[in-house]
Amino acid sequence: MRSALEARLTASVLIVGGGPCGLMLANELGRRGVSAILVDEKPGTAFNPQANATQARSMEHYRRLGFADEIRREGLPTDYPTDVAYFTRYTGHELARFALPSSSRASELVKGLSGSWSAAELPHRVSQKYVEAVLRRHADRLPGIQLNYGHRLIGYVESDDGIVGEIERLDDGSRSQVQAGFLVGADGPRSMVRQSLGIVYGGETGTQRDFMGGRMLAVYLRSPEFYASVPHAKAWMYNCFNGDRRAFMASVNGRDEFAFHTQLRPGEDENAITTNEAKAAFQRACGAPIECDVLSFLTWTAGHALVANGMQRGRTFLGGDAAHLFTPTGGLGYNTAIEDAVNLGWKLASVVKGASPAALLDTYEVERRPVALRNTNYARRFADSLGLFTPAPEIELDTDEGREARRIAGAYLEQHARAEFNIPGVTFGCRYDGSPIIVSDGSQPPPDAANVYVPTACPGGRAPHVWLEDRASLYDLFGFEWTLLQFGEVASAQAAVADAIDKLGVDVKLVTLSPALRDLYDADLALIRPDQIVAWRGAASQAGTIRHVLARALGYDANHATRLAS
Repeated sequence: MRSALEARLTASVLIVGGGPCGLMLANELGRRGVSAILVDEKPGTAFNPQANATQARSMEHYRRLGFADEIRREGLPTDYPTDVAYFTRYTGHELARFALPSSSRASELVKGLSGSWSAAELPHRVSQKYVEAVLRRHADRLPGIQLNYGHRLIGYVESDDGIVGEIERLDDGSRSQVQAGFLVGADGPRSMVRQSLGIVYGGETGTQRDFMGGRMLAVYLRSPEFYASVPHAKAWMYNCFNGDRRAFMASVNGRDEFAFHTQLRPGEDENAITTNEAKAAFQRACGAPIECDVLSFLTWTAGHALVANGMQRGRTFLGGDAAHLFTPTGGLGYNTAIEDAVNLGWKLASVVKGASPAALLDTYEVERRPVALRNTNYARRFADSLGLFTPAPEIELDTDEGREARRIAGAYLEQHARAEFNIPGVTFGCRYDGSPIIVSDGSQPPPDAANVYVPTACPGGRAPHVWLEDRASLYDLFGFEWTLLQFGEVASAQAAVADAIDKLGVDVKLVTLSPALRDLYDADLALIRPDQIVAWRGAASQAGTIRHVLARALGYDANHATRLAS
């Protein structure tokens, strides 16, 4: 058979890795008319559930691309509660529960929220396998995007003119060459691309904890009897807390499929685990011989908080797990990967289409690596909070001592759940302060805190959101590329935008909002980047500087921006 790649060997971007980061990047590029070839060794998108929590910021990006509702319909039934619950064992004592809304409830609830959770979307609990399938379907429909699963990158050569990659088709060994302007390694923690660049991870690894530190067993299983056998209200996340078998388990489809993860104990040989032993581990956490079929199992290591020492070299970039590796507490790894793709996508497109100089691409690492350091640190804190809190020996006993142990554990775990799963500050608070393409106004953002988010239009952070009187999201008014918000009619804004479009050749949408909303941005004007980050804000009297500001935000240095504005 001929390789699918033989039909087309040239693209603007070669993407290695077809997980969330690579697929999101393909969508970002394809929507902008930029061609990309994606290769991945797997035969298709994920079979195993993997990540299980899509944060609100990722959902806002899916909304921007037009398929948030499709994602929200995937996975659990729309009326399924997304509670996080803790038990001695799943059929044993319930210790704590943090109630969270179903998907359908979240869609309505978000329209009445303000403050920390003023957002276009709330989080969604859905297994990564479903998200990848949606991302793939949409990328497949885009002209210029070619997805090639069952292929791998053998090697590549970079020159001043671009990248030439050698690709092998795994089923027959046939090889092809791909010529591209840029290469993106989104090829996971063992990234061939990262290793080829000589870039290594830095940070914390090998952390040992009673839970979420060391070797873990992941079991994807089907158990039609589970819900009927467990005498507790349904939950999305089931945590098992005892001295014998600590585990967490996410409901995958709300009917009979689950993603079960347990800490391997001393003496358990990961290389000798069988299907029956994987089943027994699940049943031990249940505290009852609940029948199940093991669909797959594997081992993995918890305790990582690693960030690559670099995220780009020349024409080659790293994203997702190739650039940072998380312990999964807080669900931050996959969501950080999505924002890597969003940040890199608009910048690659702007350079490929000639709107920006190549120097714009240098801001990818400048902006994203500090966020990776921040987010891995938050995930480590959550893992410490959960994994270093150990069960009292008597916690399962039907005695006064056992009841007291359960009361103490329940109070702690309820507090922990609020700290790990109510994280608007982590979700919305990443910032790009100090980036050369952010035009500072001298203001300072609020302190960074996990569980509190204070909306601010201080340049460098997420644009403040509001639901408008017609129950429309402000974000739905933004252009797909650049947006200039004006609060009330700023006399010269329309002329300034027309001038910037004419001279710089970029798409800028002018959005006029009620002056009553001015306090939200504390300015008459605000320039919003394609990734919904505030690039600049200013007074009405500064409308004439829009072309200069936009040139800076597109990656031109101050002198060049001044020449473009003259």
